[in-house]
Amino acid sequence: MGNGTSRLYSALAKTLNSSTASQHPEYLVSPDPEHLEPIDPKELLEECRAVLHTRPPRFQRDFVDLRTDCLSSHPPIRVMQWNILAQALGEGKDNFVQCPIEALKWEERKCLILEEILAYQPDILCLQEVDHYFDTFQPLLSRLGYQGTFFPKPWSPCLDVEHNNGPDGCALFFLQTRFKLVNSANIRLTAMTLKTNQVAIAQTLECKESGRQFCIAVTHLKARTGWEWFRSAQGCDLLQNLQKITQGAKIPLIVCGDFNAEPTEEVYKHFASSSLNLNSAYKLLSADGQSEPPYTTWKIRTSGECRHTLDYIWYSKHALSVRSALDLLTEEQIGPNRLPSFNYPSDHLSLVCDFSFNEEPDELL
Repeated sequence: MGNGTSRLYSALAKTLNSSTASQHPEYLVSPDPEHLEPIDPKELLEECRAVLHTRPPRFQRDFVDLRTDCLSSHPPIRVMQWNILAQALGEGKDNFVQCPIEALKWEERKCLILEEILAYQPDILCLQEVDHYFDTFQPLLSRLGYQGTFFPKPWSPCLDVEHNNGPDGCALFFLQTRFKLVNSANIRLTAMTLKTNQVAIAQTLECKESGRQFCIAVTHLKARTGWEWFRSAQGCDLLQNLQKITQGAKIPLIVCGDFNAEPTEEVYKHFASSSLNLNSAYKLLSADGQSEPPYTTWKIRTSGECRHTLDYIWYSKHALSVRSALDLLTEEQIGPNRLPSFNYPSDHLSLVCDFSFNEEPDELL
């Protein structure tokens, strides 16, 4: 690897201190992109692995082929959904009692996150709990060809942590070689007309290969038991916004998020029964195609062990098909101390799906 690339990566990837973070009072707009030369993904992956050489190797996960018909004439759209765990929360608030503090050090944990992204090479990346957007993800991913948008929580709990790096929020990245941005909306979610601390980003993209348009959205709903009604109201608000943006489901839709809700909750049922005609992609991994995975997050806190299904990729089933989905880690792979760990950087598993457009009726004639 060239020394120039190594030096540039090292300079870019250094974590900003709190005084530097305070130079970004307006978190809604990322600074003008610097004119830096592109990074070869393979070289960046090598850099990450060099940093991680003392850690156990990455877990092996396989894609499950879910195609039911012939190949599309266009390459699939690979979408990654991931709550990456805000650094300030991981070190300061979340109390992962079985996770060694050394496993949470940002200088190495960010390389585990980048390694996961680089390994699967998504065309679209939907992230939650991002509190290192400006100093890590935006500069690095922009040099890999992504265009990014960041929308922080208005009252991020990260700001309560000493030496924080600014607020956490949702981030959405897409490859500029594959898509053109048509429009973008930052949505502050409401509950019963009350503005809340949760947000979403919704963007309409146009595929450069096919000219087809679709909407991609990312969100992170309110956490904790006892707030089920609040999540339900936030979900209804998001669905109403997406109804307008997709012109009543005329534009195909993909929604990624940490909903903080099991499939038994009302907010899940709202999405499953919406007039937007949505299906949850990861149900397709089950034997009957109707059951969500047994977990997407698994952690041990002072309050006890928590294993839940909270993360989803919803899609317009009339317009899109799931060609493959990345299988989840097994209990054996996760290990008795659960997540996060030296092997895996977040308490949530990444979800990755390959989508293709269904052929339009006039194309079938």
